[in-house]
Order: sequence, then C-alpha cells, then structure tokens
Amino acid sequence: MREFIVEADGGSRGNPGPAGYGSVVKDAATGQTLAERAEYIGVATNNVAEYRGLLAGLRAAHELDPAAPVHVRMDSKLVIEQMSGRWKIKHPDMKPLAAEAARVYPPGQVTYEWIPREQNKHADRLANEAMDAGKRGEQWDPSASRAELDAVRAAAPAVPEPSGPPGDAAAGAARARAALAEGRAPKAQEEERAQERQQAEEKARERQQADAGGKAEADVRAARTTAATTATPATTATAATTATAATTATAATTATTATPSVSAPGWSSAPDLGAPATFVLLRHGETPLTPQKRFSGSGGTDPSLSDIGREQAERVAAALARRGTIQHIVSSPLARTRETAGIVAARLGLEVTVEDGLRETDFGAWEGLTFGEVRERYPDDLNAWLASPEAAPTGGGESFAETATRIAAARDKLVAAHAGRTVLLVTHVTPIKTLVRLALGAPPESLFRMELSAASLSVVAYYADGNASVRLLNDTAHLR
Repeated sequence: MREFIVEADGGSRGNPGPAGYGSVVKDAATGQTLAERAEYIGVATNNVAEYRGLLAGLRAAHELDPAAPVHVRMDSKLVIEQMSGRWKIKHPDMKPLAAEAARVYPPGQVTYEWIPREQNKHADRLANEAMDAGKRGEQWDPSASRAELDAVRAAAPAVPEPSGPPGDAAAGAARARAALAEGRAPKAQEEERAQERQQAEEKARERQQADAGGKAEADVRAARTTAATTATPATTATAATTATAATTATAATTATTATPSVSAPGWSSAPDLGAPATFVLLRHGETPLTPQKRFSGSGGTDPSLSDIGREQAERVAAALARRGTIQHIVSSPLARTRETAGIVAARLGLEVTVEDGLRETDFGAWEGLTFGEVRERYPDDLNAWLASPEAAPTGGGESFAETATRIAAARDKLVAAHAGRTVLLVTHVTPIKTLVRLALGAPPESLFRMELSAASLSVVAYYADGNASVRLLNDTAHLR
C-alpha cells in the first residue's frame, strides 16, 4: 500500500507578524518529493502558520491518494501534541484550523511525530520562501523553489556557478528555472541566497510604499468599469425609505467609459502593518422580489435569481476575472447568494465556502411585504424598528443589533482565516451595510442612509492593528 510522509512548518516574523507556511509530501518508501505547498498568509502567529502548513500538507496528500496512510512530521511540539489528542486546544484561532485538519482524513489514517528542527529543513525553507515572496508583494513560485532545487542538486553532480553578479531575487529565480530546464542544478550557496534576499527586501520596501493597497483598489476599478448609469432599487425597505447618499454603484450593466483613477489608500494601509485581509463585498443579483421593493430576508421564501439577476452576476464575474485579484469566495447560505457566487466562481475557477453568519436579517412577519404594506399592518412595530436597532420586526424577526453581533463574529472569523488575502464575500444588503458601518465606526442609524444596488461591489480592508479602510466609489456620475 502507498504511504505518505507530510512534513510541515510555519513561521512568523514578529509573532504575530508577516507569516507563511511550507509543506512537503514525500513517498514513505522512496523519500521522493511528490508535492510542495507554500503560501504567505499575512499577519499571523507562529502557531497559526504551523497549523496552516499542516492543513496544506494534508490536503496535498489527500489529492494524491485519499486512501493512503499519512505520517506527519513537524518540529512544533504544540501542533503534534494537540493533533495527537494529548494536549487541549484552547486558542480560538487554532481550534477551527485543527478541526479542519482532522477532517481531511478519517480518524486513525494520520499519525503524528515530533522531529527536531534540523530534520524539518525542507518545510522550513518553503515557509521562508513564502514569507520572502510576501515581502516582495508576490505569491510563492513553486517553479523556483529552493527546496526543489536542493533536491535536484543532491541527486546530480555539482556544476560551476554561473558567471556574473547574483542580482536580485527575480534574476536568481530565472537562473534556477533555466538550470532545471537544462537538467542541471545550481550550486545555490547560502551566501548568494542571503545577498539576493537582502536586495529583494530593499526593492520590496520601495514597491510597498508605491503599491500599498493595490489589490483592493484593482477590485474597486473593476466595479467602476462595469458600473451602470442608473441605480437598481434595493430589496429591503431600509434602502427604499431613506437612502439618499449612495456609497456603491450597481454592476448590473456594462459601461463604455474609461475607468477613473482611484485615490490613494488611507493611512491604515501603511506597509509596515503587513498585507490586510481585503474583503470585496458583492451583493447578490436581482430576484423577482427586488423590483417590487419587498422585504427579503433569511426567514422568507428564499428566492432564486431572476434572469436579470443572473445576467448581473455574469457581468460582475467577467469584471473580476479581468482583474484577477480574487483568491477565494465566501457566500451566505441563501439561494440568491449561492447562485451569484456559483456564477462568479465558475468564471474565476475558484471554490465557494458557505458562511452562515453572512445571511440576511430575518424580517419575521414582514417577509415578502412592501414597506407600505408593513406600515399599514404593523405601524407601531415599524416605528419602533425605525427608531431603535434593538427593536425586532413583528413575529420574532431579528433586530439590527442582533444582526450586527452575528456579522461582527463572522467578520472576525474570516479576517483570521484570510489574513493577507483578497476574498470575495457574496452576501446581502444588511450584512454589507453593517460591515461598512462597523469599519467606519458609524452609528446604527447610518444603515438607513446607505443605498446598495443589486450586484454592486464595495471593499473593506482589515489591518493587523485593528483598523479598517473602506473603498468608496467616488464617481458622482452614478449618484442620483
């Protein structure tokens, strides 16, 4: 029977600080390297990075053969003891990662062993390569993996070092790829690596000053490229009754005008804070209830997209595909968001994760009614709801205060899981408005002063110091 060895490691330069992980899958019989994984994950602790490395290694092994026994070797005593069941997992950031790792294989198919650090150099090197790439504002490039080159060098005779100065990291990677293509292995001495890394870090600092926040702004430009010349009505009465200052523009129809420039990011995007968790917030496309301005929450009929809504989702998907910045997609569990997310995911070639905390508010007995119908049937309850975030809709609905608590918890969970990444959140009017409100520190009544059109995009970036930066579509041509 085939058997795998997974070696994994993670590191953080600051603990917490800029972090990355590395994982390698080997054939237990031959020692041959079968797969390598590495990723810069933004600001995190050492332990979180180690767990992320474990998870990546287990997934890589599972892709090769889900039936094969796996033996995990790591120099993290904490991860080994916790995953073996001998130590309890108390830290809230590590509990979900450990649970996710335990679900990759059936119980008993994975065994764990602690090894000294010097025996885990392969995974450690991958983790450092990922962190180096992150400092340059790049993703780890498996084709230029030092670990892979060292494995080739160990199996081949040494060759003379290429002439000329070592250059920057990009030049070193190019020489490495050329050597592999010719069937040779570079000498790749540690002295040269240190020099390349130092030069790369100097260049990275310069690029970060100029390009901080670039990914989030690219997504804003994508939204503006497809912004419509007229706004689509919001589905809930919150927008229908009081929306006067729109913070986003619809992405329902194509635009032929050139994309305006986006202003520089706010102070909280300073490069020394590390790469933020950037959430591109996409409201689902239209449903049959949208043009009628009916309350449509999580307690109603759960409608699917209309033909117009599906077309809107296709147009947003095309815009995001052109930018190429989205790394993962998270959706509310409701049908209209899952359908919108599925259309975008198919275009981008990404998977969709469902997060229950992103669902719309439950509007109780008001579900399916217009604002006028609610005022006629439940005038006192409606007035109380408009006056206080603590008031709930008639019939056991969810107050805005309860919604905010739920959404804040989902936000914290997603920020921890996607530090340093750009993630598309496909959700609803109230969750998006709430995320923007919380990021701005605005009062609850601000929910009634925002308009959010179907299939529109907003962006919020969350930084390591707890601050957030909201990207607004400051294009007055789309404000009516």
